[in-house]
Amino acid sequence: MLSSKNLTMAFLTVAVLLNVPAANADSDTKKDSVEGKKVTQGKTTSVKIGDKAPDFSLLSGSGETVALKDFNGKKSVVLFFYPKDETSVCTKEACAFRDQFEVFKDLGAEVIGVSSDSVQSHKEFAASHKLPYKLLSDDGGKLRKLYGVPSTMGIIPGRVTYVIDKAGTVKHVFNSQMEGEKHVTEAVAMLKSLQGK
Repeated sequence: MLSSKNLTMAFLTVAVLLNVPAANADSDTKKDSVEGKKVTQGKTTSVKIGDKAPDFSLLSGSGETVALKDFNGKKSVVLFFYPKDETSVCTKEACAFRDQFEVFKDLGAEVIGVSSDSVQSHKEFAASHKLPYKLLSDDGGKLRKLYGVPSTMGIIPGRVTYVIDKAGTVKHVFNSQMEGEKHVTEAVAMLKSLQGK
């Protein structure tokens, strides 16, 4: 069991690792965009259940541009924000989404992961772990800010999953920094409930 002092030191160590800048060779080729910023007293507010999910257009690890509006009326979307490629909890979470990918497909949902890592980093992360879904490069954390994803201790990017229905409405929000795999079970349970299963 870690003491609070040791836990704080562990978080600070992780924060230092997460703040290592990643080169993004694709940043000059295409522009990313986020729309519909919600601001209260100069601060971005968190997207909540019942809100219309803010649209975005970002590059994936395969170099394609992915926009939320592309799925409107067609599929539900499981949008999960995670801190960084190839870190322990993030890798477990990404692989748990991979292992349940067919379940998500059967439930009519598109799985999309988002972090501030570069397109190249996402490409390598997906190849290394055989991830069958899209990973988006949120350069500068603009989409993270737009959705109001909180950070841990103000320095570690948060881990939050949003389940968005076909109409673009947020139906479920799950926030847990350390329980990466629970994001998957929460999302599956919500999608089943939306379908009455």
